[in-house]
Amino acid sequence: MASWISMDEACRLLGVRPQTVYAYVSRGKLEVAPDPADSRRSLYRAEDVAGLAKRKQAGRKHETLAANTLFGAEPSVPTALCAFVRGRPYYRGQDAVGLARSASLEEVARLLWAAEQTVEFSCATPLRTRTPGREAAFTALASLAATGHSTRGRLTRVLHAECQDLVGRVAHAFGARQGSEPLHLRFAQGWKQTTEVAELLRTAMVLLVDHELTSSAFVARIAASTGASLPACLLAGLTTLSGPLHGDASGRVQALFSEVERLGEDQVLAHYLSTGLPLAGFGHHLYPDGDPRAAALLALFEPPDAIARFVRKVTEQTGMQPNIDVALAALVAHHRLPADAAFGLFATARSVGLLAHGLEQLGETQVIRPRGRYVGPVPEPEMPQGFRP
Repeated sequence: MASWISMDEACRLLGVRPQTVYAYVSRGKLEVAPDPADSRRSLYRAEDVAGLAKRKQAGRKHETLAANTLFGAEPSVPTALCAFVRGRPYYRGQDAVGLARSASLEEVARLLWAAEQTVEFSCATPLRTRTPGREAAFTALASLAATGHSTRGRLTRVLHAECQDLVGRVAHAFGARQGSEPLHLRFAQGWKQTTEVAELLRTAMVLLVDHELTSSAFVARIAASTGASLPACLLAGLTTLSGPLHGDASGRVQALFSEVERLGEDQVLAHYLSTGLPLAGFGHHLYPDGDPRAAALLALFEPPDAIARFVRKVTEQTGMQPNIDVALAALVAHHRLPADAAFGLFATARSVGLLAHGLEQLGETQVIRPRGRYVGPVPEPEMPQGFRP
């Protein structure tokens, strides 16, 4: 025999307001009957309430798992592109720091894209603006994204050719000369630097190609999973990369270095340490013993004296090692490269990795679609006309 409970008891067991109970009744999820002791009140089937409460609790567990997957344990996406082993990044099983000693960006792109043909980032398209920089790069990609073709139904070799053109366009937009030479040489030519500096640019770009499932790589994969064009995938990734907490972190380091040059390393360090402000570019959660990419690049040149002293004193007084953003900003300062050169090198190199993630995602059939967990006001469904609880 069924048991019946009051509205107050039903609300308590379900953790909802009366309006939600009425909605359950209107959708046929909860049986209702008049109270024999008081015709103005209704009773609700206890078994139905218990079933709803159980399903609701299971839903909460599912929401918690989903939230923890996205923000706690971090998203997990199968990838063969980059992994961290014993505190070092590896590209398809090869030590990235080791590759940076001699490999070109073109050779690493061929490795990550699993391309059969030699990769060349030639670009025959002139800039629409005379001023190189991120505005030129993003504008060019936006135009291509608006007219680009979907990645679906196209041969891999055709996609690889488009990837080469896109990286070439990005590099040219940041100041690399047009041509078919390796990109580090074309950057050096465009920025009026020597072949020795070109070698440093090559090393930096190889070290920056990929870093596993970063925010920008995840965004590029989401775009690729919808079948978006390659320029759209790349634009999505690069705009995410442009954030100061991601690929434009070197801009924050450059601002810090400007303070050091203006006020002196001791005064700047004392200010940050006394106020507890974080020092941009020092420490990395993936490299508790120090960023090997930064160590590899900083070993190849001497930063300006004030910056070198500042880096040394920060390490001595905080225990935190410089990361790749410090090394990149120091490289720009030492050779007086263009103001946006750090981000230009990062964006060009990471374009290779972002496109690799996009290409890899094409092997999956499902669209990446995380679910939202609504935490706003409780919806109050409109009662059916003529409904009387």
